[in-house]
Amino acid sequence: MDERNDGVATGAMLVLVGAILGAGAALLFAPQSGRKTRRDISRYARKTGRLVEGVAGEVVGSVIGMADAVEEKAEEFLEKGKDLSKESLEAVLDALNDGQQRLGRQRDRLVKLLG
Repeated sequence: MDERNDGVATGAMLVLVGAILGAGAALLFAPQSGRKTRRDISRYARKTGRLVEGVAGEVVGSVIGMADAVEEKAEEFLEKGKDLSKESLEAVLDALNDGQQRLGRQRDRLVKLLG
């Protein structure tokens, strides 16, 4: 993940931890009935669950985006590799042809000198 996505995930986790600590402190210091406390806990649990789902969705989206980017780069490198291998083969064939022509010219010169 890039730094921006890391910052979003870190911020979301800090909010979640702060909310949990705040709720715990509120439960300890706020006098209220058991029924009301249970209702508050239930409401808070649902709210936290939605928050966690949102953060998880962002993380999944970031991972999918990163996987797509890696796939694109891999395809790009594969194409470049194919192009390089084709260019290399052409360069080797050109060098061989050039070498054969030079050998032919040298052979002709020797034949003239000796013949």
